[in-house]
Amino acid sequence: MVAIFSDKREFIFKAVADMYTDVATHPEKTFHFPTGRLACLFVGYPGHQLDLVPATAPESFAGVGYPFAANAIRAGDVVLDLGSGSGTDTLIAAALTGPGGRVYGLDMTQAMLDKLRRNVAAMGARNVEPLAGNAEEIPLPDASIDVVTSNGVLNLVPDKPRAFAELARVLRPGGRLQISDIALARPVSEKSRADPKLWAECVVGAVVEDDYVAQLGAAGLDVEVIGRLDYFAGSVNPDTRRVAHAFGAHTIVLRGVRV
Repeated sequence: MVAIFSDKREFIFKAVADMYTDVATHPEKTFHFPTGRLACLFVGYPGHQLDLVPATAPESFAGVGYPFAANAIRAGDVVLDLGSGSGTDTLIAAALTGPGGRVYGLDMTQAMLDKLRRNVAAMGARNVEPLAGNAEEIPLPDASIDVVTSNGVLNLVPDKPRAFAELARVLRPGGRLQISDIALARPVSEKSRADPKLWAECVVGAVVEDDYVAQLGAAGLDVEVIGRLDYFAGSVNPDTRRVAHAFGAHTIVLRGVRV
């Protein structure tokens, strides 16, 4: 486990927020990781599902997989989208849960939350509530959520055991989760992991796949890996592809339940 001192943790959060502020406000830019509607299609989203949401949502998409492959959301569910970004997954979840359900879109980047609110209004999604916060301190009551969905977020969190415990806390017993995230085949060095600027690169914050699953299990979440993807093959940056290959970085898609 990596010790993250409070000042280092704050720097990591700032580096991540700065990166995703840029994705929110300049969706036309090319980033070192795949973004936009083309990225959605690359990681597995069907076009007809993307057509349900305003185009300004997927234009700032920065997820790493297709968590809806887990098929966890049912009509009437209360859903938490952990790291909602501009709202692609939040709004898809809102359509799946329907008017009888509710979706909380949680994000720590103000520019993404602002864009989420605009996209919620554009879609007329009255069952969506944007929330400011992060995975280590989820501002929701115990056992208040039926399903947690998350896409490319938890690999960016400094204290993963704390975040996984928070997922378990807000999920009701028997509640479900669907997660797409980055995992590694080989661990990152402590020197690289200690550099806050590298956390937004989506590699140094990640952990080895078996450790990821084990940490979720320790938090009371029974999960299975249902898919994998060579996500960084979609990067236009050769250095990013090289670093990702060196650590065996890849997307995992998880389905799970709160025991």
